[in-house]
Amino acid sequence: MKFLFLISGILLAFFIAFIFSNDRKKIKYKRILIMLAMQIVLVYFMMNTSIGLIAITNVGKFFEKLMAIADAGIKFVFGNLVNEGEISFIFVALLPLVFLSVLIGILNYIKLLPFIIKYLGLILSKITGMGKLESYFAVSTALLGQPEVFLTIIKQIPLLSQKRLYTICTSAMSAVSMAMVGAYMTMLEPKYVVTAVVLNIFSALIIANIINPYDLDNDEDLIQIDENKRVPFFQMVGDSIMDGFKLVVTVAAMLLGFIALMELVNVIFQGVFQISFQTVIGYIFAPIAFLMGVPWAEAVLAGGIMATKLVTNEFVAMLSFGEMSTKLSDKTEAIVSVYLVSFANFGTVGIIAGSIKSISEKQGHYVSKFALKLLLGATLASVISATIIGIAM
Repeated sequence: MKFLFLISGILLAFFIAFIFSNDRKKIKYKRILIMLAMQIVLVYFMMNTSIGLIAITNVGKFFEKLMAIADAGIKFVFGNLVNEGEISFIFVALLPLVFLSVLIGILNYIKLLPFIIKYLGLILSKITGMGKLESYFAVSTALLGQPEVFLTIIKQIPLLSQKRLYTICTSAMSAVSMAMVGAYMTMLEPKYVVTAVVLNIFSALIIANIINPYDLDNDEDLIQIDENKRVPFFQMVGDSIMDGFKLVVTVAAMLLGFIALMELVNVIFQGVFQISFQTVIGYIFAPIAFLMGVPWAEAVLAGGIMATKLVTNEFVAMLSFGEMSTKLSDKTEAIVSVYLVSFANFGTVGIIAGSIKSISEKQGHYVSKFALKLLLGATLASVISATIIGIAM
C-alpha cells in the first residue's frame, strides 16, 4: 500500500492517459514498465549514489562555468548597467543564451552533436520499442531548441501519420533544449534540472505509448536526417549569435507580457474576492500535487506554481517558485523543480503548431486539431517525471 501511495502520481497520469487513449488494445504495457523501471533506477543512481551525485554535480558545474564564460561578453557590452549587488534576470539568465546558442552551433557544425543524437536515439529505440525516428527526435529535443529541431526531419514531417506526428510533438513539448538548461539552472537547483532532462525523454514516450499507441513496420521506420546547407564557419557563428539573441528577445517579451497579465488578474481577484488568482488555482491543483508526493501542508503553494506554469510558461513559474522555495521542504522543491523543466504550456502549443505548419500546411492543421490533447500528454509526462523524483527523495 505504501508503494502504491508513492507512485499515486504515476497511476493518476496513467489513468488519465488511458481514458484519452486512441486504441487501448495496442498499448505496449511491457515497454511502458521497462521505461518506468529505467527512470526509477536512473533517479536512484543519480540522487542516491556517490558516482551519480558526482556526475550530476559536475554537469551543473559545467553549465555554471559556461554561464560565467558568457558573462565576459555581457559585461563588455553592458558594463555596469546593473547596480552592484543587484540581480537582473535578463543579464543573469537570458543573455547567456546567446553564447550557448553559438556553442550548440559549433557542435552541430563539427558533426559532434548529430553523431551523439543519432546513436543515443538508436539505443533509446532498442529500450523503448518506439520507432527509430521517434527515438532520434526524443534525444534531439533534449539538445536542440524549437523550432530548429523540426528542421532535422523536415522531409519526413509531411509523410508522417497523425499518430507519429503526435508522438514527436509530445516529445518536443516535454523536453527542453540544451541552451535553456543554463538559464533554468540560475533559478532552480542544477541537479534537478539535469534529472528532469533525462526523465522527460522517457516520460514523453510513456505517455505517447498510452494515449497514442500504434504499430510500425520496419519499412516505415526510416531515419533521414536533414542538414542545412553547409555555410562558412564564421557565417554559422554569426547566424547562431542572431538566433540566440532572437531567443532572448522572445523570452523577455513573453515574460513582460505574461507577468504583467498575471499581476492584473491577481489585482482583480484580490479586489473582488480578497484572494489571489494563484491561490485559487493552487487549491485546484493541490490534490494533484499531493498525489505526486508533495506534503498536504505545502500542496496549495506547489499547486499554484504548477498551474502558473501551465497557463503562462515555465519561466514565470520558476521566478515565482524562487520567491517561495525557502518555505518548502526539500522533497517539495525537488518535485516542483522537475515538474517545471518542460515546455508544457499553452504558448508552446502555438509554437509547435506554427512550426509544423510552416513545413506542411496539412500536418500543421492536424497538430492544431489535437492541440489540447498534446498539452494534456506533455503535462502528464511532467507529472510522471516529478513523481519519480519524489520517490527517490
